Order: sequence, then structure tokens, then C-alpha cells
Amino acid sequence: QVQLVESGGGLVQPGGSLRLSCAASGSIFSIGDMGWYRQAPGKEREMVATITSGGSRNYADSAKGRFAITRDNAKNTVYLQMNTLKPEDTALYYCNARILTKAYRWEEFWGQGTLVTVSS
Repeated sequence: QVQLVESGGGLVQPGGSLRLSCAASGSIFSIGDMGWYRQAPGKEREMVATITSGGSRNYADSAKGRFAITRDNAKNTVYLQMNTLKPEDTALYYCNARILTKAYRWEEFWGQGTLVTVSS
């Protein structure tokens, strides 16, 4: 069994910053791609940023220049540093990871989500 647990969401004023964390635990042999997705009310879930096990990054256009994704492979943790936040960044942010479990199966896992609200 694998769990992804996010933290770091909250209420922030426009222009502010937040850092999200997501720690994977459980029956893990190896972790492949990790990423952050978000879903705003009434909208589809969208990719925000992804990072491979080797550190290659991909960002949504809306995140480029403002957000930075990093990972600590020793801690099985992925981070999302979000700067210059805008009201349109308000959403439930989900962590995603592709994990090789100890049963030697690659599976995709999602966290429970952490709410980010950008408002004055």
C-alpha cells in the first residue's frame, strides 16, 4: 500500500508565496515521475508541473516563471514552490506519482489534495 500525503496549502494574499510538499510512503521500490495537478471549482483537473526521477521538469504555461518543482529522492518527497500567486491559482492541488511498488508493478497514485486559496 502506498500513500501520498500533501501539506502546505492555505490562504495567501495575491503576490504571496506558498510551498507545497508531498511525501510518498509505504510499499515503494522506486519512484518515477512525480507531479502537481490542480482543480479549480467547476474546472477540469490540469497539470501544473512534473519532474522525472532524473530531474527533468515540465511546467504548464500558467506556472512558468512563478512556480518551481523539486524533489528529494532520499525522502520520497516532491515540492512545489509557488511565488507571485494570483487569485486564478486558487484550486485544490493534488500530488501525483508513478511508483514501482514492492510487488514490482508500476502504478499511479494520487494524494488527497491540499487547498490553496489566493485572496485579499
